[in-house]
Amino acid sequence: MTRHIVLGNQSLLVNIDKWFQVRDIYYPYVGLENHVLGHAHKIGIFVDGIFSWINEDDWIKLPAYKNDTLVTENKATNKNLGLKLILEENVYCEDNIFLRKITIKNERSYKRNIRLFFNQDFHLYGTGIGDTAVYQMDHNVIIHYKRSRYFLVGALKSDEKNGFASDIEDYAIGESETGYLEGTFRDAEDGALSRNPVAQGSVDSTVGVSLEVPGNSSNTAYYYMTVGQNFDDVYRLHDYLMDVGAEAILDHSEECQRSWVNHTSTDLSNLDSRLATLYKRSLLIIKTQYDTHGAIIAANDSDNLQFNRDTYSYMWSRDGALVAIALINAGFAEFTKPFFRFCRDVLWWEGCMLHKYNPDKTLGSSWHPWVEDSKPALPIQEDETALVIYALWKYYESTGDLDFIKQLYEPLIKKAVFFMDDYRYPNSLPRESYDLWEERRGIYTFTSATVYAGLASAEKISYLFNDTEICNICRSRYFPLRNAILKEFFDRDKEIFIRGLKYQKSNPDQKEIDHTIDSSIYAIFEFGLLSADDEKVKNTMKNIESKLWVNKSGGVARYENDHYHKVSDKSTGNPWIICTLWLAKWYIKKSENFAELDKALNLINWVADCSFETGIMPEQVNPLTRESISVAPLTWSHAEFVDTVTKYIDKTKKLESKT
Repeated sequence: MTRHIVLGNQSLLVNIDKWFQVRDIYYPYVGLENHVLGHAHKIGIFVDGIFSWINEDDWIKLPAYKNDTLVTENKATNKNLGLKLILEENVYCEDNIFLRKITIKNERSYKRNIRLFFNQDFHLYGTGIGDTAVYQMDHNVIIHYKRSRYFLVGALKSDEKNGFASDIEDYAIGESETGYLEGTFRDAEDGALSRNPVAQGSVDSTVGVSLEVPGNSSNTAYYYMTVGQNFDDVYRLHDYLMDVGAEAILDHSEECQRSWVNHTSTDLSNLDSRLATLYKRSLLIIKTQYDTHGAIIAANDSDNLQFNRDTYSYMWSRDGALVAIALINAGFAEFTKPFFRFCRDVLWWEGCMLHKYNPDKTLGSSWHPWVEDSKPALPIQEDETALVIYALWKYYESTGDLDFIKQLYEPLIKKAVFFMDDYRYPNSLPRESYDLWEERRGIYTFTSATVYAGLASAEKISYLFNDTEICNICRSRYFPLRNAILKEFFDRDKEIFIRGLKYQKSNPDQKEIDHTIDSSIYAIFEFGLLSADDEKVKNTMKNIESKLWVNKSGGVARYENDHYHKVSDKSTGNPWIICTLWLAKWYIKKSENFAELDKALNLINWVADCSFETGIMPEQVNPLTRESISVAPLTWSHAEFVDTVTKYIDKTKKLESKT
């Protein structure tokens, strides 16, 4: 369940797997309407009477990006055919064009005619029902469409064009996944296509171009897809590409991405080059998962559908807030403003964020009930509300942008404060909500720490507006909350913090303690309740490292006996990228010398080791093999990496200034 390549412009997202097949196309929202839904758009070659799809095993494939950009440099070699391909791919930064430049090297000594075939297996709106594909002779292109989603496909044999027609030489459109009809990709396997010009229902299409390639030489072709909501949209983009040229679009996209990522305020000059490259790659990948309307999507790997009939293609405001903080700390504060506006617009009328949201601001699917013990209950994770306010203060600290905070003060910040103040027990602890892992309802250390941070941040924000009412509410709330956390969640016998507790029948005198060792307890120092070198914190984090460290593969598991995607009873759970980086953050915060700081660097390098060769980071890895498990890329993994490296560099400079 992985995507080795992600390409996007915050409106169009294209995911490519390790076999160089397009597997997901999201438009017009990142994370909503997957028009491929895990099916495969693939490339085939016909040469010397032999046909081969490049996703097959006889092709050696090396996926890669160019540095500081998301332009790919994917290489595929077939020694039996004597061919080497280089695929340079990107989504245009300024409009919805997906472009592939294919350089074919003929490794034989004689001239050869090489035919390229491109298969499209669309399932528009994620269904594949009622689609139409049609060949348009005027532009020599194929268009797949349904309602207001249009995808135009063309090919070029040269970057220099005199007219506005593509260079498609062969084509076929037909029914697919219908009875005995598999699709037009089968039609390509004899080196020629049927030229059927239209089909409707469940359809696919294939286009072909041929190149004459001299011996021991190369030639180039281009494949492109323009995307819009009607014929005019896709033709306009097609004509634009013909006018400016495919190379100019690739070059401009590369320049845009390099310019954006190199605006980071983090000084990477003294960082190991592998980590510096991965830092920038993570920023670029985060950007692809961030919809232009403000939703920061958790992940967009549709293979997860095979396991629970749902995806990670939602915005959890907790994940989004932590991603926003990482971007702010890396120097991209202005870039986070759409996220905060999104949160303002979707805030529940009671002043809290609900479970998760679609990128069009509608409520996402949920497994949290609205009833608990036969009484109404909010299906929330309260940290999702608190962390948005905490992140907003981080934004203000970075920018001093009071005008933006003012826009959010009444509709978001004050409402959230009133909710966090009201949703509590008399002892100041928050009332029950679901934990950050979304698996159990109770009162948790992580959640409580984020509410403390959210209220403390809201107090600082309200002070900017001389709002004494909100100031007093926050101050009278977060001091007792801190005391309650230190009292209720600290196990004095073991001298560590517990994961959480639950009050039976809402009675604080009837406590049910959850002693499970959980990596999320790092929140005690991360959100400012105690310092990282406090003995209580040190004991807790050492216990987490001792109990949750996965010996064979390395890395930190989420919590004891974690069964989510568990592959081996020899470990307490699979190691997660974010949990390992939380341990690194603790070492960074408490370090007083470079020897201690090196422990954090070792964990950062472990994360780099677990990333794909393209820099994509998964959610978790196999404890026996370090192979990716669950979705990839996970936006939160990349954000934690960015934030941890930022903190590591800052701490390095502080230690250097003391020597």
